[in-house]
Amino acid sequence: MEFPIVRREREAVEKKFGEDSGANGVIEDRIPHTQEKEIAGGANWVVQKFGGTSVGKFPTKIAEDIVLAGLNPPHNQRIAVVCSARSTGTKAEGTTNRLLRAARDVEAGSWNFANIVQTLRNDHLESLKIHFPTASVSSEQQQEISTRYEGDVNAVCDHLLKVLESALFLKDVTSQTMDMVMSVGEKLSCLYMTALLQTRGLSAVYVDLSEAIQPSSQLGLKGLNEQFYRDLATLFGEKVQEAVGDDEKCVPVITGYFGRVPPPGLLDQIGRGYTDLCAALVSVGLRARELQIWKEVDGIFTADPRKVPTARLLPSVTPSEAAELTFYGSEVIHPFTMDQVIRAGIPVRIKNVMNPRNAGTVILPERDESGELGGKKRPGVFRNRSVSNLIGEAKGPKRPTAVTIKPNITVLNVHSKKRTRAHGFLMSIFSTLDRHGLSVDLISSSEVHVSMALHSEHALLSGSGPDELSIESESLQNAVNDLTQTGLGCDVDLVPSMAIISLVGRQLRSMVGISGRFFSTLGENGINIEMISQGASEINISCVIEEREANRALNVVHTNLFTFLE
Repeated sequence: MEFPIVRREREAVEKKFGEDSGANGVIEDRIPHTQEKEIAGGANWVVQKFGGTSVGKFPTKIAEDIVLAGLNPPHNQRIAVVCSARSTGTKAEGTTNRLLRAARDVEAGSWNFANIVQTLRNDHLESLKIHFPTASVSSEQQQEISTRYEGDVNAVCDHLLKVLESALFLKDVTSQTMDMVMSVGEKLSCLYMTALLQTRGLSAVYVDLSEAIQPSSQLGLKGLNEQFYRDLATLFGEKVQEAVGDDEKCVPVITGYFGRVPPPGLLDQIGRGYTDLCAALVSVGLRARELQIWKEVDGIFTADPRKVPTARLLPSVTPSEAAELTFYGSEVIHPFTMDQVIRAGIPVRIKNVMNPRNAGTVILPERDESGELGGKKRPGVFRNRSVSNLIGEAKGPKRPTAVTIKPNITVLNVHSKKRTRAHGFLMSIFSTLDRHGLSVDLISSSEVHVSMALHSEHALLSGSGPDELSIESESLQNAVNDLTQTGLGCDVDLVPSMAIISLVGRQLRSMVGISGRFFSTLGENGINIEMISQGASEINISCVIEEREANRALNVVHTNLFTFLE
């Protein structure tokens, strides 16, 4: 049975882009010829980004069932591949985390980093050999590929050792040194994938972007602004085109690390999601038809399918919905990364490495009120939220798009002992939190009371009971001290082990009564709400509940608001 919302979304996608998506997931003939240049310059490039776990666990599937399938009829696409650092087991034992440990060893004055580098060298050298029995090339070609690969891996690892030895001698791991260390993971992964594709008889070329930004370049001198990323996308497109030349069947395998950015460096400024960002910029530079993010799930669901058995795959979502889902607990794609391709009119598709024939979920570019791609709102102060307007909009989907959970939440309640002006009270609180590097996910406030939901991957508190709890985070402790002991003179209490449950959907504002249904569903099932936040976003309703109730809350909300909603 196909739910009405799923059918409507599917029909909308088919109406806009055509029915055939093909085995490799790219929507064929999805736009009229007259719009082709506007969307993607008429190019036939598809950029495929693979995560480290996919490269580590499913390399043969990537090479044969995804890349090769895309190159061959009926698709006949030009494929560009971007790889994250390999991870064959747990994420903690992945290449990136090993490299981070090597850098920490240097900071501690230990030579153990040499053992880590040797382990990485051996792992990557041995990883290719297991694929030779199923190779599609002659034994002589295998030997040539193997010799070249071994030389490249050894060169990368030898250079890494020199970098770490120099840092140990200087007793300083700078941001530039850290970037150079981190880049090794993507380099080794892409060398591996290039060689693997070659053993399958494909024309593949390794494209190292680590030197793309030259020291003499003017890129980034004015900061990492929109112009910087536009120039970077153009540069990446030129580098890739130069590498493949006139060979339309050549597959460029591109490092996710893209070299020198202004201090404090790539890792500090962009974070570990820089490989996704690189794939997005390559897509823009090549004017690709589509950016595909390959994961180990079929796409974006109405809820986490590992926790909610009745969760349904969504054929499409809007960029704003994808951004909200990412922020509130679903690992979709970073909003900033997504914005790079969406503004260029390039769809983003989430697909499953283990199920490549599934069409996945596509994030479609929106048009704003003037018809421009990107879905930006026209600047303005006022918004019409009249009842008649809402009723008029209510002809759209009758269900939200998805429900998601964000765990590891601590609620910080601050109560002023003084009758102060609300704006001054709030300014003092947020200045204090900002000073100590604490970010707020949700807020609920009155004139003298503020409740804030703080998220952290690392424990903010420790202990099991109210009388045994202690503040683990130095930043939080300092913030509490400032709020209670300075001129603010506030009463502060902390509520640990909470979670945010969020309802997301672009049509939430037109669903009259949806908030009441959401909150009453939780209440009727004995799930207490600690705080509520609504109104900051038109497409999100969130509240804070106990973390131990999170999975049950997810299921009852999904059952009542998605499965059996009238």
